[in-house]
Amino acid sequence: MNRRNLILAVSAIALIPAAKAFAEAGNLRAAAREAWLFTLPLLEMAHTRSQQATRPNTLAHVRTLATWESRRVTTPNSDTLYSSAWLDLTKGPLTLTLPPSGKRYQSAHIMNMYTETDAVLSPRSIGNHGGRFRLIGPNTAVKNKSDITISTSHGWMIVRTLVEGPKDLLAANQLQDGLKLSGPDCRPAPIYPSRNSSAQEVLAAAAALMVSDPPRAQNRAPLAWKKNLDMSQLSRLTPEQWGEVEQGILDAKATLQFLAAGSRYVQGWSYPNAALGKYDEGYAFRAVVSLVGLGALPVDEAMYMNPEGDTGKGEFRGDGPYRLRFPSPPPVDGFWSLTMYEVTEEKQKFLTRNALDRYAIGDRTPGLKRNSDGSLDIWISRTDPGGDRTANWLPAPSTGPYTMSLRAYLPRAELMDGRYRLLPIVPA
Repeated sequence: MNRRNLILAVSAIALIPAAKAFAEAGNLRAAAREAWLFTLPLLEMAHTRSQQATRPNTLAHVRTLATWESRRVTTPNSDTLYSSAWLDLTKGPLTLTLPPSGKRYQSAHIMNMYTETDAVLSPRSIGNHGGRFRLIGPNTAVKNKSDITISTSHGWMIVRTLVEGPKDLLAANQLQDGLKLSGPDCRPAPIYPSRNSSAQEVLAAAAALMVSDPPRAQNRAPLAWKKNLDMSQLSRLTPEQWGEVEQGILDAKATLQFLAAGSRYVQGWSYPNAALGKYDEGYAFRAVVSLVGLGALPVDEAMYMNPEGDTGKGEFRGDGPYRLRFPSPPPVDGFWSLTMYEVTEEKQKFLTRNALDRYAIGDRTPGLKRNSDGSLDIWISRTDPGGDRTANWLPAPSTGPYTMSLRAYLPRAELMDGRYRLLPIVPA
C-alpha cells in the first residue's frame, strides 16, 4: 500500500469519536472495531453503487420482479418493481417528478450515504397524486415545502412500485416511465473495495468516503484530522499493530453476527426496532441493517417481521412441513407478503430457487385456499406438502439454512403498537 493510502487508513480511526478515543489510549484493536462498525454502512453503499455502475442522477428501472438470480442487494422483495438512482448533489439540486399512482402503492425512499432515511414519498406522506420535488444537498438553503434535504452530498433513492400480478406488469412499467429525475451531469463515483478487503484498504476507503460525505455533525469528531494528528506517526504502525487492527475488524464482524442472531422474539416473531432508518447513535444496529437489509424502509412506512425459526436464532434447518396460520390478515393500508430466503454464511438473505418460481405468498397471491372459518394456513417445506396444501405452499431451499420475512406496508396502529400479533410457525 502506498503512503497516501496508509495515511488514509489510519486517519479513518481519527474521524470517529469512539475509535479515536481507543486509539489515543493505545487500544488499536478496539479502535478498529469501532471504526469498522461506524463505516460499514458507508462502505456497503459505496460498494453497491459501484456494482450497479449507473451514472449519477439517472434513474435505472428493473422491469421485472426479483428472482433467485437477484443478488446485488440482500433481502430483496418480490412484490414491487425497483427503480433507483444514485444521487450526486455536489453541483446543485435535482428535480424529481413522481406520477399520480392512483390506488397503486408507490414510494420513493431517499437515503444518505450512511443508510439513514431523509425522506419517504409515498401515499402515507404525499398521497397518490404525485408531485414535483427539489432534492438539495446539506449546504443548500430550503426555499419551499417541496424541497427535500439530503444530509450528505451523495445518496441513494429507491422507488418501489407494487405489481398486483403477472397481468399487471405492463401497467406497473408504465407508471415507472412516469418517474423523472433531472439535474447536473456528474461523473461516476470511484470504485471502492468491499468490506472483506484488507484492513488498510477498507479503512483507507472509509476515510476517503467520510471526507466526501461527512457524517451528521452530532455523529462525528471535527474533520480537521490533517491538522490535529502527527502525520509523521501515521505510517509507523508495525506489522504487529496492523495485526491488532485486523483483529479488531474480525471482532466487529463477530459482533454483527451476534446481533443479527440475537433478536427478541414475541410468540416466535421479531418485530422491527422503532429506530430502523433513523439510527441516531445506534451505530451497531445501523451496521447490522446495512449487512442484512440494505435499503430497509422505516417502520411507519413498512414493518419487517422475522420468525424465530427451529434454531431459536432466526433460521430454519428442518425439512418441514411447517404451518403459519393467519386467523385474520395483517392490518395494513398497503399490502403484506411472506417471503422465503436462503441464508448465506455471512447472514445475507436471497430469494431461493424452487420448482414453482414462487418466492412469496401474500394478499395478492392467486388461488390460495382458506379454511372454513376464513383463516389462512401457509405451508412451508423443502418439498411439496401435497394435496390441498400445495396451493398454499411456500417452498424452502432444497438444502441449507433459510428464513422468512413478513412485510407489512403502511401498517395500521394495531400492528405498530403490538395489539395485533403473528402466530408462531409450528411443525405441521
